[in-house]
Amino acid sequence: MKDLSRRSFLRAAIGVTIVGATSSVISLFAPGKLKAASAATDMQPGGFPDGYDPFAHLFSYVIDLKKCIGCGSCVRACKKENDVPDEFYRTWVERYQKGRDRPVEIDSPDGGLYGFPSSTAGTEGVSKAYYVPKMCNHCAQTPCVQVCPFSATYLSPDGLVLVDGERCMGCGYCVQACPYASRFLNPRTKTADKCTWCYHRISRGLRPACVQACPTGTRMFGDVKDPYDPVRHIIDTERIGVLQPQMLTKPKCYYIGLDKEVR
Repeated sequence: MKDLSRRSFLRAAIGVTIVGATSSVISLFAPGKLKAASAATDMQPGGFPDGYDPFAHLFSYVIDLKKCIGCGSCVRACKKENDVPDEFYRTWVERYQKGRDRPVEIDSPDGGLYGFPSSTAGTEGVSKAYYVPKMCNHCAQTPCVQVCPFSATYLSPDGLVLVDGERCMGCGYCVQACPYASRFLNPRTKTADKCTWCYHRISRGLRPACVQACPTGTRMFGDVKDPYDPVRHIIDTERIGVLQPQMLTKPKCYYIGLDKEVR
């Protein structure tokens, strides 16, 4: 059977069972129900660049919210580097605005691609406004790996959660399972898509495009297996937080200055 026919058949089969499976996907969010994710080192499509040893690294990401100005340079760089389809985002920026007598307001026009309208901090009852970049958290205990019926989503030995586009059938289970809403179905490829921390770059010793483009140093990327890496030093010595810690997914994306209302 040709690959295309096989993929069509599997998609049809998934369509029959997707409704019933949804409840199972949701149940995986319950603490204590997450299974251990296993590394699938033999699944990296195309193999690794010459000289790159994925077992020699363990990557992490730090975002300093005190530095983000909401300019959108990171979003634009990601779009260009990864050819992300219009109206979809592998990374995006949210703006939080709050005041003593008004609820928290969150907006993210076009994912922050073009920046934001002028901040209203200090006016109209808004006393505080700040920006929160988001993306895939590359969790160590990730629901998306657990629910994939074709093992297309997997945990790489260097700490990333990746998608094998040749195995993915576009069932969307992982999109539903992600508690950070960081996945989408690519309308061109009909497969799951998400941030890879620009794996094609970092496996060649380069920084992710979003980190490279950030003009304020808000976004930092490093290898925690390197004892001299600045990101490892931050994680080891500073007060950091993660999104939705109650989910027990063990994200590898850490935040400095994370307020409790950020979700």
